[in-house]
Amino acid sequence: MRYLFLALLAPLLAAQPKPLPKLKVSPDHRFLATADGKPFFYLADTAWELFHRLDRKQAVEYLNKRATQGYTAIQAVALAELDGVTDPNANGDLPLLNEDPTRPAITPGANPADATSYDYWDHVDYIVDQANARGLYIAFLPSWGRWVNSGGRNNRSLLTPENGQQYGEFLGKRYGRKGIIWILGGDRNPKGFEPAWRAVAKGIAIGVSGKEDYDAVLMSFHPSGGATSSTWFHDDPFLDFNMHQTGHGLGEKVRSWERIAKDYDRQPVKPVLDGEPLYEDHPLAFRARDFGYSFDAHIRQRAYWSVFSGSCGHTYGNHSVWQMYAPVRKPVNGPLFYWNEAIHRPGAAQMPYLRWLIESRPYFSRVPDQSLLVDPLDNLDRIVATRGDGYAFVYSPQGRKFTVNLGRISGDKLKAWWFNPRTGTATEIGEFANTGTREFQCPAEGFGSDWVLVLDDNSKRFPVPGSRPK
Repeated sequence: MRYLFLALLAPLLAAQPKPLPKLKVSPDHRFLATADGKPFFYLADTAWELFHRLDRKQAVEYLNKRATQGYTAIQAVALAELDGVTDPNANGDLPLLNEDPTRPAITPGANPADATSYDYWDHVDYIVDQANARGLYIAFLPSWGRWVNSGGRNNRSLLTPENGQQYGEFLGKRYGRKGIIWILGGDRNPKGFEPAWRAVAKGIAIGVSGKEDYDAVLMSFHPSGGATSSTWFHDDPFLDFNMHQTGHGLGEKVRSWERIAKDYDRQPVKPVLDGEPLYEDHPLAFRARDFGYSFDAHIRQRAYWSVFSGSCGHTYGNHSVWQMYAPVRKPVNGPLFYWNEAIHRPGAAQMPYLRWLIESRPYFSRVPDQSLLVDPLDNLDRIVATRGDGYAFVYSPQGRKFTVNLGRISGDKLKAWWFNPRTGTATEIGEFANTGTREFQCPAEGFGSDWVLVLDDNSKRFPVPGSRPK
């Protein structure tokens, strides 16, 4: 009987997914990596209201889509922006008792597998586990910034220096062993509220490891629009990598390549990425009547500008998906689609092409290098370049021709390719000597006709650029 029981139990045990690898900062402090040293490209989707507005079936539908596309992380908020403390989630549950972060609304004895008995945090558990089972880390925001910056009832802060540590410990104990990247902040300027965030960070570290050990967690801070975490927290021990919000303005004013480069050059060295660039289908500069809405071409530009300027990853967002807009919901800033339609938009499918391009060449040797270009142009024509061990990438956002200074990478001969960011495919151009300068005319020109020139040391025999890993 015992052997029969074990035989029946074995398939169930085998079906349990392995925990996701722990993440860390790479030894050179430029990238993120797994604990065993493998590259981790942070490719996140913005799903701020995931825990708050989707039920289990909807959450799985969403996670299946992003996992299949090739994302590596999902940004979601525990105490959500859109009245997430007072407006119940999809199951009718609230996260806190009496809006008190020291009293999470936990139902003793509730069965997380029973849809009739689980509470708010059981629902969060389920979504985190479902994401992890699909290879997706949750970039977990403990709270949106409004609940720290006096966003609660009677204009009082819910999270404070006095209670932040206790709330952080609750989260650290509950989620410390799961595939989590901790992201403090949430679209608010923390000036004057830094002690509250530091208290939350300390609590998370203690909850995860039993002591104030920031090496036990991977943590950043999501800032307000146009800002970077480095302004307030660059020297804090909890901040492992810097995060920008370059925001939803017009491209020539955002100049995201300059913002990323500034943090890339900051000391001490820390990885950097854009945690909130222009969303797809978002009113440009919040003025749809004047400028219209963004679409996939805008999204690609922000992504390639950022990564080629030194980012260790990138975040995509869709204006309907972040708020999980549905027929029963009040729209925020004019979304164009419902969330379950918007997850299929072209920009979302194109972002993983950038990940696979970066991963198709030696990863940890990559650096930004504008000296590859004779004239990088400016504004919406801004051309950016990056190189690594035996290769170089040059991005032309509108297909403008450019001239490259050769000899900046190894090899007597170079093999050249055009990589198409819209399709993820590459076309071989030819081979030539690695000396002097050479002009390249993109296959097409104009807004939406962006291209990446790939130059390879021919002796390296690299695979086709953007080849998807098996």
